[in-house]
Amino acid sequence: MAKDAPGMKGYRSRNQDGQLRDTRDDKHVGTLERQYNRSFGVRDDMHVGTLLKIVGVASINDLIQSNIGKKRK
Repeated sequence: MAKDAPGMKGYRSRNQDGQLRDTRDDKHVGTLERQYNRSFGVRDDMHVGTLLKIVGVASINDLIQSNIGKKRK
């Protein structure tokens, strides 16, 4: 696997056409909650793809950048 472009961290997996590979939808919501300090109010073992359908968001990136599940400080 080749090193990414300057400014990008480390080695990233890419598809055949060179685009960065998407995160799998079967990742568990609990993993995202721990990684991003969020609480989505669903079971930890729910798949992320299911959560995306429920909240009507297209991608994990859109979910993380939204206010959905943000913990108040």
